[in-house]
Amino acid sequence: MAAKLSGGGGDRFNVEQNSEINVTPFVDVMLVLLIIFMVAAPLASVSIEVNLPPAVAKATPNPPKPVYISIKANGQLYIGDDRTSIDTMGEDLTKSIGRRDPSKERIFIRADEKTRYGSFMEVMNTLQDNGFYSVALIGRDENS
Repeated sequence: MAAKLSGGGGDRFNVEQNSEINVTPFVDVMLVLLIIFMVAAPLASVSIEVNLPPAVAKATPNPPKPVYISIKANGQLYIGDDRTSIDTMGEDLTKSIGRRDPSKERIFIRADEKTRYGSFMEVMNTLQDNGFYSVALIGRDENS
């Protein structure tokens, strides 16, 4: 806060307070920044003309669509949105990944928190029996 030092008469040890905001330093800083950016902006552009060669990079293929297996609390199995059973899960998974290598394919498993452990292990064993060795388990993020 600023203090008012001038004044006529009164007690010389009693200083009144001035509650007005002094914006002069703020304006000074903003003007200096404006001048710096006005000077630096033309220096950021390139003025030398160069004939660049064309880029001949191979187009990268899109990553494959991830495969999700969902296990409901009552034991029902789904691959994506399609219902399956433990007996046909290997065939259905092979159909869903197409010609990709099952040993390099990552399978995402979503299971209800009330799913029996035995049902979960049946799914894991069936995956392994059909050559799917890379498995990721999905859980709920409590922070978001």
